[in-house]
Amino acid sequence: MKPLADRVLIEPTPAEEKTSSGLIIPDTAKEKPLKGTVIAVGPGKVDEPMTVKVGDSVIYGQYSGTEIKLDGKNYLIMREADIYGIV
Repeated sequence: MKPLADRVLIEPTPAEEKTSSGLIIPDTAKEKPLKGTVIAVGPGKVDEPMTVKVGDSVIYGQYSGTEIKLDGKNYLIMREADIYGIV
């Protein structure tokens, strides 16, 4: 998939399965991950080139992006402006 304009395709980091003390976290209590890896990047806009690139590890807002499923895997697609920073 090739995103258009200033959109970015991100693979979210899996949610934590256990706490640091070893307790298993049930699915209903897991928090939505706020970190992921950039899988694909659009070409950007004429006056705004893209600053993230494929392979970057990024942090984004909790309600950012739209969840999509491709080839059985879950991804997020969002505008580059929704990304807070590169880790």
